[in-house]
Amino acid sequence: MTAPAGSTFVEAIRAHAVRAPRSPALLTADGPTGYGELAARIDRIAAHLASRGVGPERVCAVALPPGADAVVATAAVVRAGGAFLTLDTGLPDRRLAALAAGGGAAHLLTCAALADRLGPLVDAPTVLLDRLPAAGPPSAAFRAPLPRSLAYVSHTSGSTGTPHPVLIEHGGLDRYLRAVVRDNALGPGTVSLQLAPPGYDASIRDTFAPLVAGGCVVLVERARLLRAESFADIVAEYGVDTLLSTTPSFLGFLAQSPRAADRLRSLRLVCSSGESLRPFLAAGGRALVGGRLVNQYGPSECTMTSTRYDVPTAPDSCADIVGTAIDGTVVRLLDPRGREVPDGRTGEVHIGGAGVARGYGGLPGLTADRFPPDPYGPPGARLYRTGDLARRTPDGALEYLGRADRQVKIRGHRVDPAEVEAALLTHPEVTGAVVTAETDDRGRTWLRAHVTGPLKSTTDAQLRAHLADTLPPHLMPRRFARLERLPVTHSGKADRRALRDSVPEPVS
Repeated sequence: MTAPAGSTFVEAIRAHAVRAPRSPALLTADGPTGYGELAARIDRIAAHLASRGVGPERVCAVALPPGADAVVATAAVVRAGGAFLTLDTGLPDRRLAALAAGGGAAHLLTCAALADRLGPLVDAPTVLLDRLPAAGPPSAAFRAPLPRSLAYVSHTSGSTGTPHPVLIEHGGLDRYLRAVVRDNALGPGTVSLQLAPPGYDASIRDTFAPLVAGGCVVLVERARLLRAESFADIVAEYGVDTLLSTTPSFLGFLAQSPRAADRLRSLRLVCSSGESLRPFLAAGGRALVGGRLVNQYGPSECTMTSTRYDVPTAPDSCADIVGTAIDGTVVRLLDPRGREVPDGRTGEVHIGGAGVARGYGGLPGLTADRFPPDPYGPPGARLYRTGDLARRTPDGALEYLGRADRQVKIRGHRVDPAEVEAALLTHPEVTGAVVTAETDDRGRTWLRAHVTGPLKSTTDAQLRAHLADTLPPHLMPRRFARLERLPVTHSGKADRRALRDSVPEPVS
C-alpha cells in the first residue's frame, strides 16, 4: 500500500502545527521552536525554493551547520517537492565536491558564511538561507511529490573507497518514518536527541521521526555529544528520553563513564544500529539500558532499517538477533544460486519491499548487480543484495552472522571476528574490543585484537587464557594491541582501517 501524493513527513509537521502550534518541536541552546513557527518557516523557504526551480526529481544540496536552520531547510526542500542531499560541512572540500557531483545536486541551499567556500564546490545555483526576503511567493507554487518521486540522496557509508549515491523515493521514506513512530511508540511526549551526524541517513530518522509523532528533537553541538560527561549533562538538562540512532561502539564508550551510564538507565528507548550489538551485550551492556533496547538492522539502500528486535532484559549474548522485518519489507535468505534456504541454514540477506532504493545514481551496472529481480515476488519486484549472512531461527527472527566479505578462513576454519570481540568483552578489565584480520608475509591470515581498559597488569597470556574458556584455538588472536580509546569513523562505527594502519606488522 503506497502513500498518497503529498503525504510526506512535512504534512505531519503541518498537522501538528494546526493542533498544537506552541508545542515545542525543536530544542536548542537558543530556546524552543514551536510547531507553528517551524511549519511557517518551512512554508516560507519552500516557496522561495519552488520559485527557483526546486521540484520533482530536482536534487537540492543542503549545506548548513547542524541546528534548527538545517532541519527547516531539509523539510522545505521536501515541501517544495524536491529531493534533498545533506552535506556535512565539516568534511574536506574535495569530499563535499564529490558528494555533490555524484548526488546530482541541481541546487545548493546554504548560508552567507559558507557561500564563498561551498559555491565553487557545487556546480549549481546557490540559495542563501539567511538572505531570503521575509515574504515569499504564494504556497500554490508547491508541487506535491508522488510516492515514486525522489525524496533524498544518501551515500554508502564507510571510511574507504568511493561513496555511491543511493536514491530513495518519497513513498519508502514516508512509510519508514511512520513505522518508526508506530514500532517505537513515539508521541507528543517524546524528547529525542539528534545524535547521528549530518550527511548520514540515520540523521533523517533522528530528526524527522519524532516530528512525525509530534514529539520534540534536541539539537546540540556535536562536540558536546561525543564527550561522555557532557552527553550525560545534555540528557539531564533537556529531559531526553529517546535515542533513535546510536551505535554499539558509542554505547560501549558511554558505559565507561559512571555518569553517562547512569543516564542510559534513565532513557525510555535506545535504538542501536550500524554494527553488531553482540559484543556490547556480551559485556553486560543490556543492564545499562533501563528502558527498551532495540537492535535495528538495514542498509542505506533500503531506507535505513529493514528489521528490528526488542532485546530482552536477559538476552542471549551468543547470538546477534536482528529480529523481524518492519512493515512493508520482505527479507529473503538466498543461496549463491538465488534459491531460498531452509530455516536454520545460512544464506545471504536480500531485502525487498517499499523501502528498496531506486538504485545508485549514475551507476546502472552496479545497480543491476546489487538490485536483482525478486524471483519469489510479483512482476517487477526487486531485491537488494546486501552481502550480509544470516539464518532464520525457529521463531522466525533473523540471526545476523556477519559480512560475507569480513568472514575469513584461518587454518581451514571460517572465522567471524565479532565472535572473538564478544568473548574479549566478557573479561572484567576489557572495556572495548575490535578484532581485525591480518595477513603475514607468507600469506597466512591471523587475528589481532585491539583492546581498551585498565590492562597494564594483564598479560597477553592471561587474555588468551580467558578466551580459551569459550573459544577454540583457531579463534585465538596472535597479537593484542592496547589502546586508550578505539578510533571510530565519522558515523560512530569502529574504524577498522585506522586500527590496521596504526600497528606495525609483526616480524615472522
